[in-house]
Amino acid sequence: MPIGSLSERTGVKVETIRYYEQVGLLPPPERSDGNQRRYGRAHVERLAFIKHARDLGFPVDGIRALLRLSDSPGMACDEAHAISVAHLEDVRHKIVRLRSLEKELERIAATCSGGVAACDCAIIEALADHSKSEKHHNYK
Repeated sequence: MPIGSLSERTGVKVETIRYYEQVGLLPPPERSDGNQRRYGRAHVERLAFIKHARDLGFPVDGIRALLRLSDSPGMACDEAHAISVAHLEDVRHKIVRLRSLEKELERIAATCSGGVAACDCAIIEALADHSKSEKHHNYK
């Protein structure tokens, strides 16, 4: 099938499919006599794996490692487990940072009820004063 059909079938944009080929996640397809890409069932299945992993937030390098493991049926799943546990810890860390960010934004939003000139707005003032939030929070 051509790349447009693969895109429609999997819900992955054409540009993203090409990117996955460039970074080695998706093997290069065969080419037609007219030099058009031709994808098969294996590409659909692999792309579905990649899409699901990306939807779960796995980074490209993690997906590459997971694909390598899936291509080696005799391998133990210890590495896959380690990759998923590391990703879970990263997600939990992000959740903690987002909750902290939420509290700070709630605090800033509560300082203003609107109706004043922008130059007197407590939200604008709070955002301009980096020292208050940078001393207590790290959102990076």
